[in-house]
Formats: sequence, structure tokens, C-alpha cells
Amino acid sequence: MTQTDRITIFFAWAVGIGCIIFLMLPIVITVATSFTSSSVYTLPPPEWSLRWYRSLERRSGLWEAVQLSLNLAFISTAISMVLGTMAAIAVARGEFRGKQAIATFTVSPLMMPGLVVGVAMLQFFREIGLRDAYWSLLLAHVVITLPFVMRTLLASMGAFDFSLIDAARTLGMSYPRAILKVLIPNLAPAYLTGGLFAFLASMDNYPISIFLTDARNKTLPIKMLQYLEEQPDPSLAAMSSGLILMAIIVLVVASRTVGLNRMIET
Repeated sequence: MTQTDRITIFFAWAVGIGCIIFLMLPIVITVATSFTSSSVYTLPPPEWSLRWYRSLERRSGLWEAVQLSLNLAFISTAISMVLGTMAAIAVARGEFRGKQAIATFTVSPLMMPGLVVGVAMLQFFREIGLRDAYWSLLLAHVVITLPFVMRTLLASMGAFDFSLIDAARTLGMSYPRAILKVLIPNLAPAYLTGGLFAFLASMDNYPISIFLTDARNKTLPIKMLQYLEEQPDPSLAAMSSGLILMAIIVLVVASRTVGLNRMIET
């Protein structure tokens, strides 16, 4: 190995480690400040304390926002699982013009800025007369979670042998029952991965939800923004740490059940 190669490798490692530190430092700071005993954000904390985690019980409207976010995440993910399965099968098995355009259109919400999608949905819902905040949020969250499920399933279906479905049908199963008994068990890792990331996308969504909430229906990210404007104390860091922990749990579960390599492939 020449001196130039050593310098290049050292530089590559230095840049990589620097990027990791740059990306992880805000998360580390957020978690650290959530355990402070001070009433303001201070690092290092004067004393380590669970004060701000205990204070979450007294936060007005917090648990209602958590329940609403969980409700939207579970229901929108379940709907996206069904719609994503049908859309992925249509694209993978169908022989019609424009199926690649449909596949691209389905994942287009991931390609556009969230604020643009939020404004467009707000205008669309007003045009069709839908003014109920809950149903507006649910439909919007289906739109933003569907791409995760659709993309994951479509990638996995490329390696699935659809002759198994045909074999099940020749044995007397209906097409929906063959999908339920044959396709879904074989693609369980893809369903798990897509579902987990869709759930997180719904729980953490801010740029679209902010246009569709009202005084009685506020998701957790929107409620956190309200707290930031009204009373910016370290309890916000405690809430953020809870969301970070949720993301870590999802990654660990997906890694244990699917594997990181399989997650990257899908």
C-alpha cells in the first residue's frame, strides 16, 4: 500500500466519522438535555434527573395528542398494507400501458416537499367539501404511508414466484384467499419492514399534518410545536427522546426479524 493510498483511506475514514458525529450529535444533545434538573436547556446538566419525564403527566392535551397520533398511525398503516398489496400486485403482474408511471406516481409523495403536499391536500379536501379534521388527517396519512409499503412490497415481489399463487388457485382457493395464505406469509419480512417505517412516517409527520389539524385534533408533532411556542422547557427534549426511542425499537425489531441487509435491499 502506497503512501497516497494510506492518506486516501485516512481521509475517507475521517470524513465518514465526521459525518456520523455531525448527524448523531443533535440526537445525543437532545437525549442528554432531557435528563437535566434545570428549567432551561443546559449542557452539561447541573444534575441528572427524571424531572421532565415526570412532568409529561401534567402536560395539558399531551396524551390526547399521543392517542390521536397512534390511532392515525395504526389505521393508516393498516389501510396502506391493503392498498399497497393490491397496487404492488397490479404493477408486478399486470400487463398494461403506464404501469411504471403508476408505480412512480404512487411513491411521488416521497419525492415532493411535505409542505407542498400539505397545501395541495388542504386545497383538495376543501374543494370536495371534506372539513372534518380527523378524516382529513387519516386520508393524508394514508397518502404518506402508502409509498413505504408499496415500494417495499414491489421490490420483494420481484423475487417471488407467482406460480405458487396459480398452484393454490388450481387447488380450489380463490385469488384473495391465495394471496392471504401464500403471498403474505412468504413476504412477511417485507410487510413488517414496510409497516414499521410507514408507522414511523405517520407518527413523526409534521409538514402535512400542520395544515389539516384543528383545535380538537392535534397530532403529537403539532402539539410539540405548540408547547415550543408557549413554554419551551426541557420536557420537549423528553418527548423527542421518546420518539427517538420508538425509532430505535423499530430498527432493532426490523433488524432482528428481517436483517439489515434485507432492509437495505427493499
